[in-house]
Amino acid sequence: MEHIWKILRTILVWAICLMSLCPFVILLILSLDQPGKNMYDIQALIPDFYLGNYAEGWQKSNISRAMLNSGIITFSSLIMIVVLGAMAGYAVARIPSKFNKTVYGILIGCMMVPGIIITVPLYTLMIRLKAVNTLWGLSVVLATLAFPQAVFVFSNFIKALPKELEEAAMIDGCSQMKAFWHIIFPLLKPSISAVVILNGFGIWNNYSQAVFFLQSSDKHNVPQALSVYFQQFAGAHWNLMAATAVIAIVPVIIVFLIFQKSLIKGLNEGALKG
Repeated sequence: MEHIWKILRTILVWAICLMSLCPFVILLILSLDQPGKNMYDIQALIPDFYLGNYAEGWQKSNISRAMLNSGIITFSSLIMIVVLGAMAGYAVARIPSKFNKTVYGILIGCMMVPGIIITVPLYTLMIRLKAVNTLWGLSVVLATLAFPQAVFVFSNFIKALPKELEEAAMIDGCSQMKAFWHIIFPLLKPSISAVVILNGFGIWNNYSQAVFFLQSSDKHNVPQALSVYFQQFAGAHWNLMAATAVIAIVPVIIVFLIFQKSLIKGLNEGALKG
């Protein structure tokens, strides 16, 4: 009986995986079809391997500029998230004062509030800071929204590390800040990988905040550029739209495949400890 259940679970897992892959397979097939091919034809699932869609989509969609903007926003946001989140997580884990516990509780509470809810007051603040339609402004916004999760992951990871590591360094003459940067921070690589991947995908694909704060076409990120491009064709050129979408998701897939092991390790050793 147990053997049968094991086979059924395996079949179920494979079925879920295949269902998840179906949209991506269809997207790839459409991107490789020649212009004018009937997508409802019986041979629609056999691609033509026509690569001209990618070249044309790259030229017409302004996706190169959008990918550069998304790269700048993602990199800047992740730097702030990792550096400030690690420092705050260390303070929460190693200095359990009432103030730190209160701030930590507020941060955990902020994780329950969807970012879209605070868009209107945030937009007013961004206008006063003259940060609307700037890449650095959106970077700060997205880093702030991801900050509570980063503090949660880093603080739990640091709590699992022995305090003797810093104490030995401070006995040798290091200050607590130096002990953090030279001893603790290098040990946070698994949790840093988890934080970077979990937040990096969301920042790269962010649309709900970008549509408010990035208004000029030369400042659009990838989701905005794809949205504008798709509206131009309105379903008339499926092959070009699919090819552009594939171009946009390739960097994300590559990064995930490279760091997937670090993501799993970071979640196991960081977010699930404490």
